[in-house]
This record gives sequence, structure tokens and C-alpha cells, in this order.
Amino acid sequence: MEEKYFAPSELIINDDMSCFHLHIRADQLADKVVMCGDPARVSLIAEFFDEKECEISSREFHTITGTYKGKRITALSHGIGCDNIDIVINELDALKNIDFKTRTLKDKLTNMDIVRIGTCGGLQENCPVGSFICSEKSIGIEGLINYYANREQVCDLEFEEAFVKHLEWDIHNLPAPYVIDNDKDLLERIYRPEKGMIKGVTISCGGFYGPQGRELRIPLADPLRNEKISSFNWNGYRITNFEMESAALAGLARHLGHKALTVCMVVANRITKNTNTDYKNSIHDLIKLVLDRI
Repeated sequence: MEEKYFAPSELIINDDMSCFHLHIRADQLADKVVMCGDPARVSLIAEFFDEKECEISSREFHTITGTYKGKRITALSHGIGCDNIDIVINELDALKNIDFKTRTLKDKLTNMDIVRIGTCGGLQENCPVGSFICSEKSIGIEGLINYYANREQVCDLEFEEAFVKHLEWDIHNLPAPYVIDNDKDLLERIYRPEKGMIKGVTISCGGFYGPQGRELRIPLADPLRNEKISSFNWNGYRITNFEMESAALAGLARHLGHKALTVCMVVANRITKNTNTDYKNSIHDLIKLVLDRI
């Protein structure tokens, strides 16, 4: 088989041998990665580190690699949205598995453990503000994984069919939904029911307002979509929360052979209409739990 060469236009490498957007080098990336949307939260995660070896900021991407209880961990912000996840996961994988000097695959591939710590909106009454939801499954309604080959190998096709039917999905005007399992090993390591954690099904949206059923000045195409989502029940699976990244993360990780999981704190409940914007102190417990168990 001919060795694949990654051309400069396809894999852009900076002069210092760092990847184009993240601006980190392969030697600065650990095998365990804790991700978050907010660049400031990276500093919060790194407060738990015993030692810090490097810190890099580029655009919305803030990276600190260090050690926590003997484990080398990279804390990294990915910004908001599935498009950013497409950048981050592809570049992290390239750093691990592509030789930047020869622009070819390394002989031995490295798999990463990736946990995203995020915030979300609850979609069931049993997902109150302040609760933690571990995504067992993620539903992408932004279409990202459909741009990659072999989607049927990583997606739950029966779940997709049930979801599309229940929501009366507008297949002509909306991206095709996809359903991905988060990594089972990471789920069991992180999930702690005694801590009040909930195993859930998370919807990843392509926006914060209209795609999540928030109506400001532009009317919604389907004003009843959130009601349909909350009432969905397939083989005992109920949809628990909205956010914007977990499906893309789970899908790309499965394609590339990495383990990935999203765990979110509920900061708004769309059913009870409650919200809490002052959640920064409460998320400390979730960060420590993830660092202990990743």
C-alpha cells in the first residue's frame, strides 16, 4: 500500500512545528486531555495541577499541560461549537499520529483519553440546575459527521431513525441527525451516581438560539421542536440536555480510535425555566472528579 502523504495545503504546520490553529507541538500534548469551551476555565483546571510544563494561547485555544497526582494531562479550550471541535480533534490527532517532518503516518498510532467538561441546558425535570450529566449517547443535529466517510460504522442508525420519525424531521431543510455512543470505558470511570450524576442523551446543536429553540426576533421554523425532543423515548432513552459539541467530539474520536466523553453541568433547565449563571464555584467539584478518574 502506498504511504499517504499529507500535503501542506491539507495539514498546515507552523514554522515551529506546531499545528496551525492550536499552536502546540507534539511534545507539549499529553495522552490524557481535559477540554472545555471557555479559555479561562483552562486556568481553573490547571489550578489543580501539581506542576505546569507549558502554556500556549492562540485565538480561543488556550492550552496548559502539566501533571496531576502523577498523571500528565493537557487542559485545552476548544471554543464554542462543533466547527471548533472539528479543528481541535483533527489537530490533536495529527500531533499524535502524523510525523510532521515527513508528513506521513507514524508507524505506531497513539490513542488519547479525552473528556470535555461543559455546561448545558436540561431538557427533563429530573435534570435540575446544578446537576451533572454524563453523555451516554450524543445526537448531532449540526451535520458535522455527515461530511466524513463511513458514518454508518460509528453511528446508531436505529436510534437515528426513531429520532427523525418522532421529531418529524425536515429532511429537505435541516442537516441529517446522527447518533454516537460516548466511550463506555470513560463513562464508567467518570460516572458517579452517588455524586448525583445522571447518565443522559445529549443533543449537540449548531447554534445557541434558534437551533436550541430560543426565539428572540426571528420566529422559529418549528416552535414545537423542544416539546418533541423532551417527549422522545426510545428503548428507555430520554433526551436530557442541549449543548453544542459532544456529538462532534464523540464522532470524530470514534473515527480516529480515541476515547471521548462529555460531562456537563446544567446551568439552565428549559422545562422549569430556571437558570444559574453563577456556576463557576460549583464546577470545581466536577473538574476534580474528572482529573481524579481520567
